[in-house]
Amino acid sequence: MALRDQIRIMVVDDMSTSRGLITQALDAFGVRNVASTADGPSALKALESTPVHLVISDYNMPGMDGLQLLHRLRSGAQTKGVGFILITGKADKAIIDQGRKFGMNNFLKKPFEPKDLQACIEAVVGRL
Repeated sequence: MALRDQIRIMVVDDMSTSRGLITQALDAFGVRNVASTADGPSALKALESTPVHLVISDYNMPGMDGLQLLHRLRSGAQTKGVGFILITGKADKAIIDQGRKFGMNNFLKKPFEPKDLQACIEAVVGRL
């Protein structure tokens, strides 16, 4: 069975358009087990009952940004090993350095093409 048939991914982004674009790209790659939430707290709550292999999160979200979500994931016993990709419109050094310090697996700068998303995911989990 291919990895794309087994992997569970959660997309976290406050913009429904962005969630839709990422989810659509994942579907085009053959990844069908995808959940999505609009914010960090909802993602943490959903992950308690339905664990995933990989979280793809926007950086700039109200209430809890992507780095805060990453930090919470890495602090949790059940979620500390979850793969994490940060998507950001401003990939400045401070954000990326902080993400790496917190244990981010990879990042992707907006705007991006689906092939860039696929390469970013495959660098973390292996070939889809």
